[in-house]
Amino acid sequence: MRKDVRILLVGEPKVGKTSLIMSLVSEEFPDVVPYRAEEITIPADVTPERVPTHIVDYSEAEQTDEQLFQEISKANVICIVYAVNNKKSIEKVISHWIPLINENTDKDSRVPLILVGNKSDLVEHSSMETILPIMNQYSEIETCVECSAKNLKNISELFYYAQKAVLHPTGPLYCPEKKAMKSLCVKALTRIFKVSDLDNDGILNDNELNFFQRTCFNTPLEPQALEDVKNVVRKNLTDGVCDNGLSLKGFLFLHTLFIQRGRHETTWTVLRRFGYDDDLELNQDYLFPPLKIPPDCTTELNHNAYLFLQSVFDKHDKDRDCALSPEELADLFDVFPYMPWGPDVNNTVCTNEQGWITYQGYLSQWTLTTYLDVQRCLEYLGYLGYSIIAEQESHAAGITVTRAKKIDLQKKQTQRSVFRCNVFGDIGSGKSGFLQAFLGSNLMRQKTIKEEHKSYYAISTTYVYGQEKYLLLHEVFPDFDYLSDADLACDIVCLVYDVSNPYSFEYCAKVFKQYFMDSKTACMMIAAKSDLPEVKQVYGCSPLEFCRKHKMPPPQSFTCNTAAAPSRDIYTKLTTMAMYPHARLRCMCTCNRCTFCLCQNFLNSELLQTVRAKLYAVVLRRHVSQADLKSSTFWLRASVGATVFAVLGFAMYRVLLKPR
Repeated sequence: MRKDVRILLVGEPKVGKTSLIMSLVSEEFPDVVPYRAEEITIPADVTPERVPTHIVDYSEAEQTDEQLFQEISKANVICIVYAVNNKKSIEKVISHWIPLINENTDKDSRVPLILVGNKSDLVEHSSMETILPIMNQYSEIETCVECSAKNLKNISELFYYAQKAVLHPTGPLYCPEKKAMKSLCVKALTRIFKVSDLDNDGILNDNELNFFQRTCFNTPLEPQALEDVKNVVRKNLTDGVCDNGLSLKGFLFLHTLFIQRGRHETTWTVLRRFGYDDDLELNQDYLFPPLKIPPDCTTELNHNAYLFLQSVFDKHDKDRDCALSPEELADLFDVFPYMPWGPDVNNTVCTNEQGWITYQGYLSQWTLTTYLDVQRCLEYLGYLGYSIIAEQESHAAGITVTRAKKIDLQKKQTQRSVFRCNVFGDIGSGKSGFLQAFLGSNLMRQKTIKEEHKSYYAISTTYVYGQEKYLLLHEVFPDFDYLSDADLACDIVCLVYDVSNPYSFEYCAKVFKQYFMDSKTACMMIAAKSDLPEVKQVYGCSPLEFCRKHKMPPPQSFTCNTAAAPSRDIYTKLTTMAMYPHARLRCMCTCNRCTFCLCQNFLNSELLQTVRAKLYAVVLRRHVSQADLKSSTFWLRASVGATVFAVLGFAMYRVLLKPR
């Protein structure tokens, strides 16, 4: 909505333009009327719409044509004043003023016009019979007001209608010739209806209508008022009310009725609440709210945003198969101006046997968009109406900006949920197969993927010590000399070589030495295509020796040439290393079942650390004398006690782990 309104009054001399302005300001008819009133600004707090209003007078005696043309170009609304007792001034409205204004304004954005019949106190009849044909002829005329500057009749109403014509224009909403709403208005209201239809059943029930009313007008409808609205629709449309709820046709009819009855501010209030500007396009401030992202920080969806996206999935998954068919996906994105997800998305996230995006894949794709392009994510949340449905100030409320990675390294812990793994390897080393295997595709299924539908990203969830985390794999194009900062910025590096190609490992070794040997980024070597016969790599040392030399985990064997879905253990290892880059992991299974993992979890648990610290404080600082410390019996008892404590604690941990 505009921040201010500029009203220009034009018309023939002696019709009372200046008198109207002075009567509005002083609330009495002036004894002496100057040729022209100075520009007047009415503060926002005294106007009905709470918007500052500038009123500009025009005088043919004091201003040139050039000055008039400039004022016309600056005006938001123009009041053409005529005297109801002067037929010549009425004729001049058609023959002079409307053509003059149209010549000096852009054809694509006509300035709204208000016809003002002044001096109604001098006649007993109305001029509306003469004016109505003029209003029907020119669509830019918003309304006509008869008033009297002398009697103060309709003076405040005149300027209210002028202000309303700017802030709530009829032009973008309604076509008087067709007596119907314009297509852009119908499109915008249809989106609003679908966003407000929380269960996606095609009707707005009482709860949805009340939520809509409260969202737009800050007050719910009383039960009787709600029933009255439905009855109005029932009387005019046979299918406007279905199952005691408002259908899309009924919703559109109501807004047509509002506009036809001069209550288009109601429709504008709804449109603006859902993010639309005066041209019925979604406002850029609505789609892209400010979001500050410091360097070395990443962006993730927070819990509330995930809950909202889950509800959107649920309302469009009509067959309840936890996957979105092409039709269901198209229905979900019907509120978008374009289809945001292409065919490559089906090879970026998990799909079912039919190739449909699963519930997990759906959330993964949203996570990927948030991580790689948060502005695009904000735009998508705007189309879905996140800030409105979730009752948040803006879509930015659904985004979490993580702390800098260097702080995580210093504190040796992280709260992040998404970790990026850049996958390097020579041509034909098996990088694409490694990405697709993460999504559960074996080699046979990968061969069915069309070249134009391939993706350089793969994202899914893994579990590290019982915590669900997202691992984002990015295949880096093997151009050794032109690696960008984005190719190098990640949480863990995956170096893939083909065990059956003797020259494959050399590329991985060069990449590591040039870009990652001196960095703090964790690295892992993947021995891909391990189902094929392994050959000796043409390099100064074997891959195993290379890893030992540079204090890396040993090469991890991997193959996607399996009958079932490939093993996901390797991806859990990668996520674990990304979460704990400071730790030297002696065990690489991260299964949470083997003795090492269980003991490691137990020994590192906060509970044990707290108990140990308290025992140390109580026993050594308060109750142990120097003589006891020198006694072998004391140390024997302490050793036995510690052993019993550890065994009992470990047994308890196993018991607690079994239900999981």
